[in-house]
Amino acid sequence: MRRPVHLGVCLSALTLALAGCSSASESPGDAGRGAEAGATTVESCGRRLGFDGAPERAVTLDQSATETLLALGLADRMAGTAYLKTKVAEKYQDAYAGVPVLSPDILTGEQLRAANPDMVVSSSTDQYAKDRAGTREELAELDLPAYVSAVDCPEQNDPKKTAFDLLFDDYENFGRIFGVEDRAARLVDAQRAVVEKAEGIADRVEDTPSVVWLYSVYDDKPYVAGKGGLPSEMSRLVGAKNAFDDVDEEWPEVSWAQIADRDPDFIVIGDLSERGKPGDSAEEKLEMMREHPVVSKLTAVEKNRIIEVPGIEMDPSVRTTHTLGLLIEGMKDLGHVR
Repeated sequence: MRRPVHLGVCLSALTLALAGCSSASESPGDAGRGAEAGATTVESCGRRLGFDGAPERAVTLDQSATETLLALGLADRMAGTAYLKTKVAEKYQDAYAGVPVLSPDILTGEQLRAANPDMVVSSSTDQYAKDRAGTREELAELDLPAYVSAVDCPEQNDPKKTAFDLLFDDYENFGRIFGVEDRAARLVDAQRAVVEKAEGIADRVEDTPSVVWLYSVYDDKPYVAGKGGLPSEMSRLVGAKNAFDDVDEEWPEVSWAQIADRDPDFIVIGDLSERGKPGDSAEEKLEMMREHPVVSKLTAVEKNRIIEVPGIEMDPSVRTTHTLGLLIEGMKDLGHVR
């Protein structure tokens, strides 16, 4: 992980007037940036965000948001990133190398202000807290648009839209905001094709197998996918059922006994080994299950009916369709697909 880069600012971090303090100069690489965006307004998690033109100094608060902007070719519009959980996807690493890392962990409000941003992007609402980057209300008072992935705000969106529909709405919003609508449309088309392929698999799956999505383990407490997130949608697409789909929380803390009670047909384990916390790696999670007196007796554990995926891809991001593909291939290997 690269060392943080500290950028110069026009005023002190505590009194910084964020609008127009500095502007990015154009470089030879700017020729491929696409048409400049004019004034535009988008809806984001219950708020209307207005832009007079394309942002030049966007800051992303987590890896999922970072990789989405990189996928849209917006590295030159980024003033900084934070909270890297694992290695950036290989195809984005060259572009990522040119973006300042403001913090390897969760960004603070002071670090955010020091970067002099003109937009903030997060894949989840929990990054916008007083003890983190600041609340969206606080940032709005500074005329700083704070975008949240539509996937994390389903109650603010069309109930007929799936989690992937909401993710694609993000791409289209970024296309409008940054004036790169063509890039956003190509990304949506490519990823929608993967989703449509998954829908075709569902007809070849028998008996709706149940699946537990195990994201992380803290202090021997497993966190699994609940209702409403992309793991539930991926399960539905391929003709399976998320075993904790009755829990109205995206990543609920459960007990090993609750996992045993659900007795899933197979388990998807997220690997976050590079984050480095106890229980993050797929190997550690599997070892915990094999050593647990009850969970170890589950057929899914005894027969190693396990699919391993990058943990970061369980979150809403440009990489999630990759895990959808891994889910399809894993279910084929386990015999769930005719």
